[in-house]
Amino acid sequence: MKIFLLSTFYTICLIVGQEPQKDSTSFVFDPPSLRINFGETAKVNIKLIDQKQELVNIPFTIYSANDPGIGPTPDWPGTSINIVPRVSDDSGNALVTVQPKRSGKLLLKVRSTSGIVGEMVIDVPKPPINQLVFSKTPSKLYVGTLTQFTVKVFDKAKVLRDDTDYVLKSSDTSIADFDNFGNLKTKKAGRLTVSAKAGDKIEKFKVRIVKNPVRSLSLDFEQEQIRTGDVLHLKVNALNGAGRIVRDAPIRFSFSGQADYGEYGLPASGLVTEDGRFVAETAGLYTITASSGVFSDQRTLRVVPRAVEKDVRLIGHGLVSDVKSGDLWVWAGVGKHKGKDFAATGSIFGNGEAYFWDVSDPANMKIIDTVTVDARNVNDIKVSTDGRVGIISREGASNRKNGFVILDVSDPYNVTIISSFNDDMTGGVHNTFLYENHVYAVNNGRKYDIINIEDPKNPFRVGVFELDTPGHALHDVWIENGIAYSSNWKDGVVAVDVGGLKFSEKDRSDVKFNPLLMKSGKGSPSNPVKLASFPDRKGRNHSAFPFLSQTTGDFYIIAGDEVFPNGLENLLNNKPSSPRGGFHFMNFNDTDNPKEDAVYLVPEAGSHNQWVYNDILYAAFYQAGVRILDISGELLGDLYKQGREIGYFLPKHREGIIPNAPMVWGAQPYKNYIFLSDMNSGLYCIELVDKNET
Repeated sequence: MKIFLLSTFYTICLIVGQEPQKDSTSFVFDPPSLRINFGETAKVNIKLIDQKQELVNIPFTIYSANDPGIGPTPDWPGTSINIVPRVSDDSGNALVTVQPKRSGKLLLKVRSTSGIVGEMVIDVPKPPINQLVFSKTPSKLYVGTLTQFTVKVFDKAKVLRDDTDYVLKSSDTSIADFDNFGNLKTKKAGRLTVSAKAGDKIEKFKVRIVKNPVRSLSLDFEQEQIRTGDVLHLKVNALNGAGRIVRDAPIRFSFSGQADYGEYGLPASGLVTEDGRFVAETAGLYTITASSGVFSDQRTLRVVPRAVEKDVRLIGHGLVSDVKSGDLWVWAGVGKHKGKDFAATGSIFGNGEAYFWDVSDPANMKIIDTVTVDARNVNDIKVSTDGRVGIISREGASNRKNGFVILDVSDPYNVTIISSFNDDMTGGVHNTFLYENHVYAVNNGRKYDIINIEDPKNPFRVGVFELDTPGHALHDVWIENGIAYSSNWKDGVVAVDVGGLKFSEKDRSDVKFNPLLMKSGKGSPSNPVKLASFPDRKGRNHSAFPFLSQTTGDFYIIAGDEVFPNGLENLLNNKPSSPRGGFHFMNFNDTDNPKEDAVYLVPEAGSHNQWVYNDILYAAFYQAGVRILDISGELLGDLYKQGREIGYFLPKHREGIIPNAPMVWGAQPYKNYIFLSDMNSGLYCIELVDKNET
């Protein structure tokens, strides 16, 4: 019997919430500590014993803990140690193979199903420095210019050493010299050697400093007035004395501004990039300067408010105050219920409830049926596109038969259980997605299993997708056009072909298409094929949503964080929590070289789930409510500061589990409304109205 109990945030809650009996049971490590070199393997025998020194026959998880700055909580499982097995059997004894993936003092930690915790230190000496790699090695630079150099430091284990300092030097400081920030300022013509030193390792290259041919600059842009958040592309020509373009002249951009006082008297603020893109955060007059050496040109433009704000009106509310609400799904009725609208909400730390609502009149939403299964968490709910089949996930079942349950929701007033799927899912299913008669179930927080439910009475597994990285973990998966987008904490977002349209099967005459579809066509539910990925250096990737901009044709994966920097104690004890995090816009126009273009971060609030429709982001920000954001046009920089927020809503109710404390789980646009689930007070329906509408 195997279970993985630290797979997901809420599964951890099930364990952390239990009171450990420290006086009666404890973990014993043999050896009690360990010192090994990077990449080597060693064996550690771990026992859970009682006061009589006898084994306690319950399973426990083994993980790398306290990775610096990694994960949504301080004690989140990390990736510093490769561990086999990661879960013991129920004998109370495990012989574990460990292999460090970084140097330093690492922490091997164990936690039992009853909440007993133990730990040991693995000391890994730092390998010697082996290689230095310059960010650039130009053979020629112009007099009077400033060029920034960075160096990547690798040790003998071929690991990037971000913790190692290096020193940059010029062989002739009268020709060019470095400042304290890695910028080489050229003074006169000549030849020199640039060197970098880290430890005993030195790397060098030679460069010529030549007379600067630039005699003038010409800065231009197409618009003299833009809105906050609009991205302006700067066009610069560096010209020599004969008026010819000097194509390799280095250009530096800067700006100054005088802000309009506006609503709050904010200062002029914006961003200009090295490649010549400018975006303003506040309205006012801005002067942009382009320079090369001693020559420069500048132009002024006006920035006006984006003016996308609308009022948010509460339409209806269905109070749930006896259990925390989880996910939601809204869909149209079928058959005898055609013309009606329905919703379903899950439950967290409850008794396995899934609530079904009639929301046809959103001002008077009401629960019409409840399905109760053996679980503590019914975390996720999905309904098929034909409105007939529903899926609810299960965690914390008393008999460890977690998995998921298949429902007949064609009559939401009388929802019935068709079947359940529990095979090899004892650790719990945290999230699911239902796509073309297949359920993609996040299994034990490590992989997603793909289950065929063409006959919902007889589901069967057809495929599995799992990463092979050390300490890998998975939180969620979303499917669109046959491509699965999974959220994998430190491994970030991963796009997988599970039946994507072949290139020849889709008209791409329009600029608006998902470039991942160009690589698809070989995958299927039984043969998932990885297409692309983007890691999360902080290990907080909790959600992923594909976004094809209707205004620019740019393709993004919006990656959401989940961070509880102070841990989970308040959440577990029904006290107000202080999560953090935001949504990161990963540009996948070049699927082999994705990059982060923008971020949406609400100060002192925590991101959770997201939905996109018609270039609008509906973002659940836990204690900051649901936020509605204009994401039209090119995206760059800090979206929160650019006046892109259309509106927000803070669900509060005096009879909530925590009175008057918003904690929004997720939101879904539906018809002309926005439905949202709040952990403390249930289901809400809101709508956006124009500012001048009474």
